[in-house]
Amino acid sequence: MNAFSPISILEHKENERNSSAALPAGEAGLLDAYSRAVIGAAESVGPAVLHLQVEAASGRGGAGSGVVFTPDGYVLTNSHVVAGGKRLQATFDDGRSMAASLVGDDPDTDLAVLRLAGEAPAFARLGDARKLRVGQLVIAIGNPFGFQATVTAGVVSALGRSLRARSGRLIDSVIQTDAALNPGNSGGPLVSSAGEVVGINTAIIAAAQGICFSISANTVEFVASRLIRDGRVRRSYIGLSGQNILLPRRVVRFHELAREGGVRVEATARDGAAREAGLLSGDVIVGFAGEPVGTVDELHRLLTEERVGRPAEMAVLRRAERRRLLVTPREAPPRGGAG
Repeated sequence: MNAFSPISILEHKENERNSSAALPAGEAGLLDAYSRAVIGAAESVGPAVLHLQVEAASGRGGAGSGVVFTPDGYVLTNSHVVAGGKRLQATFDDGRSMAASLVGDDPDTDLAVLRLAGEAPAFARLGDARKLRVGQLVIAIGNPFGFQATVTAGVVSALGRSLRARSGRLIDSVIQTDAALNPGNSGGPLVSSAGEVVGINTAIIAAAQGICFSISANTVEFVASRLIRDGRVRRSYIGLSGQNILLPRRVVRFHELAREGGVRVEATARDGAAREAGLLSGDVIVGFAGEPVGTVDELHRLLTEERVGRPAEMAVLRRAERRRLLVTPREAPPRGGAG
């Protein structure tokens, strides 16, 4: 009798029924509840998820995912999905297809907002990612490798991660999940069991299994509002390039510094605010606007939209002497550098 005979198949099915019946009622109920949560989230948000086909100016194409998040057809996706795109085409699971246009993108958070040319079949609600807990069920919906409306489920593996954007800046408050993501999932939603979008899926660790990242809904909400309003996110910059250094312990103690490192200035832009304020190559920045600075990333976090045009005191070490310079950050930072 071979392994695929009718008798062995019937025996296998009987064993499955017996095994299922042997599950304690509580465990069966938990599995049913888990299934209902995933099904409910997929049915609620799935119709608002779209496959995004991107035609680049070079003629080459790319693809990703997106999710409609307003009744009037605004779409969230990743900046890296639409970068260089000349023509954007959105296709929904119900077969509806329409053009989309770029409203604005922010490479520093890897987010972009599009506007559909037609009516979307549905839209999803943004949730509050600050309420997430490690171990909580989350569902990812997207189009990995072009497979439309693929649903995967997992848990929140960690909260408060930082992820390096392609622009060089750190993205804060990133959600780590083990809900499986693959190429094509980028830009799709990470959904809670309540059917709310708590993140936008953005990256995976290619050499690992189950280490995936999503931009939190709170970051998304802030960035999307600015992109819709201005087409970009305004940030301040002071016009310098620098690198992180460790300071000698005696210097840290002598100046009573809150950090053991600082940002050594490598160069300043010819027409930048840093040079205008008197900052020199070799200076070490240890504070800005009353806050300690130990790394380039800490300086980036302090160069917010609100700082544009507002003088701020910068604490620097110059040949071990502590100095205070008044610098007025400007708008529209160049890519890369230390701000």
